[in-house]
Amino acid sequence: MKRTIIEASQLELNDKVVAIKRVSKTVKGGRTMRFSALVVVGDGNGHVGVGTGKAGEVPEAIRKGKEAAVKNLVEIPIDENKSIPHDFIGKFGSASVLLKRAPEGTGIIAGGPARAVVELAGIKNIRTKSLGSNNKTNVVLATLSGLTSLKTPEEFARLRGKSVDEILG
Repeated sequence: MKRTIIEASQLELNDKVVAIKRVSKTVKGGRTMRFSALVVVGDGNGHVGVGTGKAGEVPEAIRKGKEAAVKNLVEIPIDENKSIPHDFIGKFGSASVLLKRAPEGTGIIAGGPARAVVELAGIKNIRTKSLGSNNKTNVVLATLSGLTSLKTPEEFARLRGKSVDEILG
């Protein structure tokens, strides 16, 4: 999975909390409770990042998750009708997410975790289907993996030593 890290200081980022889990650790005196938060950030213009944070209180876990997501911002190719350049299956662990390009006016057809990533990336027309595991963290990371693996027609043309017209037919 190629990752191009983006400088977050010049971007206007929105964030969305995908999941908050209460996790416990058993120690000699009983159980200690903490909270884990899965956060997605994006600028709605082809930049998106995912992070997890863990802390004793929910707001602190969310803040840590947001900081981690900002550190992991990646750039995603978006075509002229606010969709993806081609269909792809993103995989992470046992979770797979099918990403299908869609014509103008389709909207975002996606489940909860995948929808958060796609919306914050700035994609307006896409169809997705979560396959395999429905673990929220893995679905989000599979979606991000699929989106970062996409290539524009220009990249394919450069790799194959042809013009964009020859590639697109």
